[in-house]
Amino acid sequence: MPKMQPGEAGQVMRRFGLGDEDVAAWHESGLPEDAFTGWLTDRVARRPSGRRAREVYGAEDVHDFARRPILDALAPGPGDHLLEVGCGGGLLLRDALATGAAATGIDHSAEMTRLARQRAPGAGVVCAAAENLPFAPNTFSALAMSVVFFFLADPARVLRECRRVLRPGAPVAIYTTGPELRGTPAAPEPLASLGHFYSDAELAALASQSGLADVQVRNDGGGQLLSARW
Repeated sequence: MPKMQPGEAGQVMRRFGLGDEDVAAWHESGLPEDAFTGWLTDRVARRPSGRRAREVYGAEDVHDFARRPILDALAPGPGDHLLEVGCGGGLLLRDALATGAAATGIDHSAEMTRLARQRAPGAGVVCAAAENLPFAPNTFSALAMSVVFFFLADPARVLRECRRVLRPGAPVAIYTTGPELRGTPAAPEPLASLGHFYSDAELAALASQSGLADVQVRNDGGGQLLSARW
């Protein structure tokens, strides 16, 4: 990111709906100017924190466009145990619990795990990294990721780690953002510069190369739903 002018960081943050608390948090971070895009991406989406993040990820309709297709693809029910990687505010976990399934979520944002425990009190919620899941092999019967894959630096590694904790034949549903949405409100700059976009074919190939079978990618206006099975 080019060198910021005085006050520019605050202007960028306000375009994302952030306020004085967030501006203060940036200044208190002590990070250099060239770290601003990464800090902002974490604050808003990758590792959300602050009052605005709690409002956004606690809203009833947050990521509804992704949550519904994921649950439809997985069709969880009694006897299932769903793992959500990047559970955010916990609404997908809550909805999975309503089907009679057990549900566990992980997120690397401590603030989001606290919110998820409030919104889905019957779920297990753990603050952990997707690359190092704190679970035993063959624990879960389904895997969900909602608007998380975009941020994974090494998605193949994460998928291999997910495979370790999933039971044979477990269905997988991953909703992510296609390259046609780069620069739109779904993937705005400068956050998009730190994301990873895949064409439908690239996304399917990555899944297949990671060992997934029955791979399908459905693209709805740039929203990609990857469904597959181990």
